[in-house]
Amino acid sequence: MSERLNLLKSFIQKNASTVVSMLLLVVVPVVVSSTLAIILYSYQDLLQNLTLGQMALYFVIISFTMALALTPTTFVALVSGFYLSWVGFPGLVVAYGIAALIGYSLARQIDHGKMMSFLNGFEKARILMQELRHQSWSLIFLTRISPVLPFALMNFVLSLLQINKRKFLLASMVGMLPRTLFFFWIGTQANNIISLLESPDSGRNGQLLMIALIIISIGGLYFIFDRALKKALRKASHQNE
Repeated sequence: MSERLNLLKSFIQKNASTVVSMLLLVVVPVVVSSTLAIILYSYQDLLQNLTLGQMALYFVIISFTMALALTPTTFVALVSGFYLSWVGFPGLVVAYGIAALIGYSLARQIDHGKMMSFLNGFEKARILMQELRHQSWSLIFLTRISPVLPFALMNFVLSLLQINKRKFLLASMVGMLPRTLFFFWIGTQANNIISLLESPDSGRNGQLLMIALIIISIGGLYFIFDRALKKALRKASHQNE
């Protein structure tokens, strides 16, 4: 027991900045999105009738706010659908990609490879990380299609695996498409921004779709981790023979 506590203490000490950053990526979006909802309530025509230049600026801004966990991706998709309609959808998809790359780069700068260096000190963990890296496309895709896994946090976690940046970008954008399309569509159907943000009405079919995406994500991730763990244990046992 004491050995495990010492290991946990060592892990936190050596990766303090990474652990704190990951916690903030979970808490901050909830606080900021609530504040923005109040602002949109007070200024409901704030994003209406944007010019192409203003729309481009909007996408640049949300790329950074999503990357920094200031705005949840679901919130952004709902608002963008409501104010911009389908003309803004391509820009939103590109903004998601840019946000993913920004989050990826920031995480690498914060962590400096410390987390992976710590894990590489344990043979089984090192082999497991290698196996997960080999399945990185499926891993990224499955984390992205889930509507419940925080976007910015997943940027951080996935960057720790030191996945190829191009693969990270493409898998992220493809994986985000189903739920982005769904929540954007809900935004285009809404009549009032406040009721939209308080209770997005997805209907029975929409709820079934969300449940299906969650099940696919959880089931797929379980399969990947289970297979990678079994391979890691086999390789570790062979190396120790």
